[in-house]
Amino acid sequence: MTIEFNIPTTLTLLRIALIPLLAVVFYLPWHYSNLACTLIFMLAGLTDWLDGYLARKWQQETPFGAFLDPVADKLMVAIVLVLIVQQQATPGLTIASAVIIGREITIASLREWMAEIGQRAHVKVSQLGKWKTTAQMLSIGMLLYREDLLGMPINLIGLGLLYVAAILTLWSMINYLSAALAVIKKK
Repeated sequence: MTIEFNIPTTLTLLRIALIPLLAVVFYLPWHYSNLACTLIFMLAGLTDWLDGYLARKWQQETPFGAFLDPVADKLMVAIVLVLIVQQQATPGLTIASAVIIGREITIASLREWMAEIGQRAHVKVSQLGKWKTTAQMLSIGMLLYREDLLGMPINLIGLGLLYVAAILTLWSMINYLSAALAVIKKK
């Protein structure tokens, strides 16, 4: 298999390269590091949307890009959640983050296994998964920013959204596992 590098794949690689940058900025003893981290995370989110859009529009979807895109997403989410938990160590935040990271590993493995048996279509991304991702990304952005904004408790709102994301995460995981189990029972 040859690996094709195009603009969408380069954007995905940029998203991966933003992870260590975000981690370094996260630990900088600078008053605006939380804002800088939030902006880096938002830039990564923009590259996620843009790489998929461009790959479809320019018909540059590749097997390597299809593999790399979800890997980049999961790396970013897992590493940023670990950073946030380390900074704001509370049982609720830790449990919600562990649920999200655990689900990502479980579903990635399930999708790989289902692909091996030719049944990947049964565990494709659902609308529920998209809602989960939206709540998760908004919550992570808010938890990175942390400070009140226009009188709104951004960190608290972010924590609430993370709990919503964790619930949606469990729900979508149950749906994926049920779909996979139905396929297994048929075989």
